[in-house]
Amino acid sequence: MGYRRVSSDAAEPASESGRIAAGVLKMRVRGNEVAVALEECKRAFWSVGLVSCAVNVLMFAGPIYMLQVYDRVIPGRSIPTLVGLTLMLVAAFAFQGFLDAVRNRLVIRIGRLLDERLAGPVHGAVVLLARQNRPPGESGQPVRDLDMIRAFLSGPGPAAIFDMPWIVVFVAVCFFIHPIVGAAAIVSALVLIGLTVLTEFSGRDAQRETLRETAGRQSLIEAARQNANTVKALGMTPALRQRWLAANRRYLDAMQRTSDTIGGFGSASRTLRLLIQSLVLGLGAYLVIVGDMTSGAVIACSIMIGRALAPVESAIGSWNGFTNARQAIARLKRLFAAMQAPADATELPPPVASLQVENLVVAAPGAMGALLQQISFGLKAGDALGIIGPSAAGKSSLARVLVGAWPAARGAVRLDGALIDHWDPVALARHIGYLPQDVSLFDGTVAENIARMAMEPDATAVVAAAKAAGAHEMILRLPGGYDTVIGEGGVSLSGGQRQRIALARALYCDPFLVVLDEPNANLDREGEAALTEAIFSIKARGGIVVAIAHRPNAVIACDYVLYLGQGTQLAFGPRDEVLRKILAAPAGANDPGRAERRSEVA
Repeated sequence: MGYRRVSSDAAEPASESGRIAAGVLKMRVRGNEVAVALEECKRAFWSVGLVSCAVNVLMFAGPIYMLQVYDRVIPGRSIPTLVGLTLMLVAAFAFQGFLDAVRNRLVIRIGRLLDERLAGPVHGAVVLLARQNRPPGESGQPVRDLDMIRAFLSGPGPAAIFDMPWIVVFVAVCFFIHPIVGAAAIVSALVLIGLTVLTEFSGRDAQRETLRETAGRQSLIEAARQNANTVKALGMTPALRQRWLAANRRYLDAMQRTSDTIGGFGSASRTLRLLIQSLVLGLGAYLVIVGDMTSGAVIACSIMIGRALAPVESAIGSWNGFTNARQAIARLKRLFAAMQAPADATELPPPVASLQVENLVVAAPGAMGALLQQISFGLKAGDALGIIGPSAAGKSSLARVLVGAWPAARGAVRLDGALIDHWDPVALARHIGYLPQDVSLFDGTVAENIARMAMEPDATAVVAAAKAAGAHEMILRLPGGYDTVIGEGGVSLSGGQRQRIALARALYCDPFLVVLDEPNANLDREGEAALTEAIFSIKARGGIVVAIAHRPNAVIACDYVLYLGQGTQLAFGPRDEVLRKILAAPAGANDPGRAERRSEVA
């Protein structure tokens, strides 16, 4: 079969910290999507800069109009000149308003461009953090970071930045009119810029605290939402409400400190700007009295100084958004830089022969300690393996590594001799079926869930998977059949129905390796019979089944059994041989595990 190169840009990252990715081969650091997206936005912002230049040039219309009115029209008592100047002023301000609207539209679209460029990587980051068992508030932080960046780029902040260089131009014109007025403008600008710097240093810690409290507050409310039924049944509502109210008070305190700091500096800047404009009028009046300026020049200088100081005031007002955006960019850069993706992988032929596990060490993402060590076994096409062991023996963790959800800390998992890390993750997923211990369905129709939320589900494959899982008749009895909308998490279904639909999802498109984590936990007798039949069907078509079970029903259809305990592999071999070995193991006074072993296999 011929080989070709495929891209792995859609692959999910392996680890944020990279500490447990030492055994992953052919890895490369993901390109900095944030820098690339910002570079695209930077090119688009050149258009904003050009429009800002035109807007600021048109800002001279007001001062020039006042200068001409007071120094030429009034002394000359020329009404036609006044009418002509007024018409030109109206045209200038109309064009300025049009350009300002264009600039606002540009920055909004630039914010959208950045969002579209980073939305995919951010989604991958959210999934990564959730897989690392981060709290909901923390795992959702990349989305909030992207929202902060887009909100700043779409707001008045960028316009204030582009207006900043024009401070020099307005001050220079004031210098041209009179050096003393120019010097006053420089001092005023330096005072307001100093306020901007103080805003940065004074609000930095408060903003960081606000971010932390926001994440904690979100985690509590999300946990209560996800476990609403348990909360109600166990009477936990008052306790959780008190915890959330305490977190909410901490959040409000932090938000209040941030707002007080930045709002205080903003009020000071506005007051100073108005005071400075009035003082310039007084200074101009003095210069008029001594004969160094005209009355029109006084009004013009007052307007230009006000315009020169406006961007500084706007920058202080937008400082909270600017700081949040800057911190969000830094967080996303660190996260994306730590996210690793496999190098472009050669597309391998579909696996059809074997699964081999070699000296596997399993560790949870982000954790240093190993959950399982020295796991080794091999299966060939048509085999079924049952994994048993006491609670917390690492059975579910092993399942996550077998399907590629977790990376192997050390050792290897091979399909037809190829490391699963050498596969393109999307291509590998087509050959793997997985039924997790905690069944998770999505808000959509039954058919969409079975088809793994594909945009265009294959109806024939959906029905075939449902029949293979023994769920076809059950689905037909639902109000909308395969088009029944099941709600978030499959809330409209019973536990057994959710498990059978999840089993059908695992069997979608006849994957070669099917890993079932306690697949009979919520099944009735009919469901267990359908599960056993599904396992036999997978074996008959040449697939491999790995079934984790506490009860023997799912193990009956298995050819081999793997017994886990004490963080390692205690036994592996043909089913009957291993079960006899476990039951025949001596049990002394200090061996409380024998009764549990008997309950698992008896």
